[in-house]
Amino acid sequence: MSRAARAHAASPSNFIRQRIEADLASGRCRTVRTRFPPEPNGYLHIGHAKSILLNWGLAREYGGTCNLRFDDTNPETEEQEYVDAIIEAVAWLVPEFDGRALYASDYFDFMYRCAEYLVEAGLAYVDSQTPEEIRARRGTLTRPGEPSPYRERSPAENLALLREMKAGRHPEGAHVLRAKIDMASPNINLRDPVIYRIKHARHHRTGDRWCIYPMYTYAHPIEDAVERITHSICTLEFEDQRPFYDWLLERLAEGGLVERPLPQQIEFARLQLTHVLLSKRKLIELVEGGFVEGWDDPRMPTLVGARRRGYTPEGLRRFAERIGVAKENSVIDYGVLEDCVREHLNEVAPRRMAVLEPLKLVIENWPEGREELLEVPNHPQKPDWGRRKVPFARELWIERDDYRDDPAPDYFRLAPGAEVRLRYAYVVKCLGRDPASGAVRCVYYEDSKSGTPGADRYRVRGNIHWVSARHAHAAEVRLYDKLFASPHPESLADLNPDSVRTVSAWLEPCLAACGADDRFQFERHGYFKPDRGGFVRTVALRESRSA
Repeated sequence: MSRAARAHAASPSNFIRQRIEADLASGRCRTVRTRFPPEPNGYLHIGHAKSILLNWGLAREYGGTCNLRFDDTNPETEEQEYVDAIIEAVAWLVPEFDGRALYASDYFDFMYRCAEYLVEAGLAYVDSQTPEEIRARRGTLTRPGEPSPYRERSPAENLALLREMKAGRHPEGAHVLRAKIDMASPNINLRDPVIYRIKHARHHRTGDRWCIYPMYTYAHPIEDAVERITHSICTLEFEDQRPFYDWLLERLAEGGLVERPLPQQIEFARLQLTHVLLSKRKLIELVEGGFVEGWDDPRMPTLVGARRRGYTPEGLRRFAERIGVAKENSVIDYGVLEDCVREHLNEVAPRRMAVLEPLKLVIENWPEGREELLEVPNHPQKPDWGRRKVPFARELWIERDDYRDDPAPDYFRLAPGAEVRLRYAYVVKCLGRDPASGAVRCVYYEDSKSGTPGADRYRVRGNIHWVSARHAHAAEVRLYDKLFASPHPESLADLNPDSVRTVSAWLEPCLAACGADDRFQFERHGYFKPDRGGFVRTVALRESRSA
């Protein structure tokens, strides 16, 4: 079986895979090279995760390579902090990523050489109009653009001005370099797009060496060509830019500056989720406005936020595979992502008991001072994970909603006269609530211990969890809901005022010493991980009774 056939058999087919397989079969390319090209001007979000996993996944399936390449062409918005955070996020998501990053700024000299070639070939010119004048002459979807009065400058004059721009002899806004294509094109992106502008700004990697910087739409195809990218996979908003992408690379190939076969740009639908805003501008507004703790707030759709909340790379990969790759935009319900994370955590998270809304339970016929260590499975469906010892004593914490003074007929937990099993322990009979302390009183049946022959004689419908009051570990637990109340938020006015609730919980004593990356299912409550001295809930169980 061929490499392409093996990849096709391993993963669901889609139009991108079909394109790659056709290119490999025809000999257009012999290997597959993809790239993930973030701008280092913010933190990655879950939408970026789809692109990361798609690009590295395709490279992996077809025995190729994928580059992390920063499009650092705008020094005013870029910071090393974002570079470091993006590298860390990619390493978290992609096991084979070796930490190596490429940069658009690595190619600034070559990009400038390409610009001089375009000028000398009569394919670019320096425009001295103001930005407002350029915008006014650009035209509309129904009206063609008007040529710049500087469009017919000679190549020699354009080259001299370009070199003056590069030498720092002109202020910002005085000139731009534009490709010379077609001001009457129905595609506005071909109406002599700007490819260089003056910016007297310090670059986080090149310092003050440059005062002209390439536009993203100019830099990106050149980077792809230099790196010999075979399939340049973008989201749909770049579809209208593809004609310029192709025009530029064809012209540079004709001049011998880049080699054929040229990269092919392929567009797919970007990820859109309910209850989420993925606009970088809106995310910055959330952080700078103090609406969240920071970029890593567990309610944020950023990858640092998802990681802190306890989402796993495996859960995100499962999500990306489930939603697939489409040609048309659609909105995915956030619950699909939660389901994928929940499914993975169900496979890997040990079980623990935790009481989030505590109510004291006193077993009146249990001797004072007596303690018992009960053996409890770490995962009921995984016996090979072994068992742990959990202390049991006279006074326990139970959930507040596991007791009712006056229960409904279908309530099968604690109420006066009712019997329930304390999970992994004994059956108890409720005597009611102590009016002085508020604690629930009960008695236990000594021969009802779980796992013993006598336990079979007791048939009760309720089974509740607990922790020993004397041994329990106190912890702050944060319960998160969606950051936006509206399924389709449009602004920060749609923020959910109840997106986080903090409770003072009692946990099994072993949870006092867990590691920062440990994850657990708190029985009946959901999946949790340690976070800053307490715990955060990653995702609730599908039918959680609590919170």
